[in-house]
Amino acid sequence: MNMKLASSLFIDKHFHALTHRNYRYLWLGQCVSLIGTWMQNIGQSWLVLTITGSPLKLGIVAACQFLPILLFSLFAGIIVDKFPKKNILLVTQTVAMILAFTLAILVLTDTVKYSYIIVLALLLGLNNTLDMPTRQSFNIEIVGKEDLMNAIALNSTTFNMARIVGPAIGAVMMAWLGAGWCFLLNGVSFLAVLYGLFHIQAAPYVRKKSSRDGMMKEIKDGIVYITRDPLLAQTVLIVTVIGTLAFNFNVLIPVFTKSVLHMGETTYGTLMSCLGVGSFAGALTMSFRSKQGPMLKLSIIASLVVAVCLVLNGLSTSVWVCGGLLALTGFFNIIFATNSNSSLQMHAKEEYRARVMSVYSLVFAGSTPIGSIFAGFVADRYGANGAFVCCGVLTGVLCLIIIWNYRKKDAKKSLGEIGTAS
Repeated sequence: MNMKLASSLFIDKHFHALTHRNYRYLWLGQCVSLIGTWMQNIGQSWLVLTITGSPLKLGIVAACQFLPILLFSLFAGIIVDKFPKKNILLVTQTVAMILAFTLAILVLTDTVKYSYIIVLALLLGLNNTLDMPTRQSFNIEIVGKEDLMNAIALNSTTFNMARIVGPAIGAVMMAWLGAGWCFLLNGVSFLAVLYGLFHIQAAPYVRKKSSRDGMMKEIKDGIVYITRDPLLAQTVLIVTVIGTLAFNFNVLIPVFTKSVLHMGETTYGTLMSCLGVGSFAGALTMSFRSKQGPMLKLSIIASLVVAVCLVLNGLSTSVWVCGGLLALTGFFNIIFATNSNSSLQMHAKEEYRARVMSVYSLVFAGSTPIGSIFAGFVADRYGANGAFVCCGVLTGVLCLIIIWNYRKKDAKKSLGEIGTAS
């Protein structure tokens, strides 16, 4: 009885989002589904590198998977607010499951080609364009504003727990049975999240349509709203830099494993799991401090530490050092992402939230095509070491420029207020 009470008190204190029945259904489904997603991620990267032997072509596949987000995510934000989010997620998760099964069949029947992978990556990206802002803005409907940051932190915990387990299972699966089984199990794993979604009962927020506002006008209003708010604008700009330059691990780690460390699938899976271990620790840390709310200073510190870690990783040639640095990178990546995501959702007005989160999806994931092609190109020319260093230096410099620019604006504003008062 005491153990049950202690467990209940611990959940209420640190994982209070789990006290919401609807959120538990979604969270438990994701615990299973995301393991399959990470198995597919590492399986697809290794498959492309094995077929083509080209870091640039691997970068192109990653770019194709995120290109639709870059092109269409602003439109997705308008759609998300006009339909029940549960219904949208049922459709997007079903489509993702079908695409996983399709890739599995192509690989298991030895009919897969590089061009087929490109097409499937584009279709998955198009599906994720609608899925990402829907999931982001669905959280507040099922947990409320008070527990939102804790829900976001728990989502990160789940995602990064899967980032540890998924690559480890995927690496073994690839070594014993081939990449096709990674894709097949990913398809099966979607049944868990679909089951959870079917059991969620929440009152949906559907924004009333104004007859005077067209889609382009609504997109413009959302962007103007962000640019006029210093906290939203600065957060979005730093997220753009991190999303473009600091999240290219699916391109750089397999190339680094093969060309620098001269290792195989097992080492690749281990390094991806190291990244997941650090990310998992970061997500737990944010979950424990979620009651304190998001802070812009935390995003700034985390972004600069990530930049340093990328540079140091590029200078390393040891599996152990690389693993440790990737764990540290993962830790601060999640601190940054969770804090920034929470800042945007909690600070934005309800009628703008979906549009703000569609911009977040655009700059965080939609910027990946640019970053993936850039990282693949640099790795092709100067090796994976050079790509890590280049991405780290650019991340640090650009973040410092953004921070300095907004500090200067704040200083001018303060001086203006003092002058007015006097």
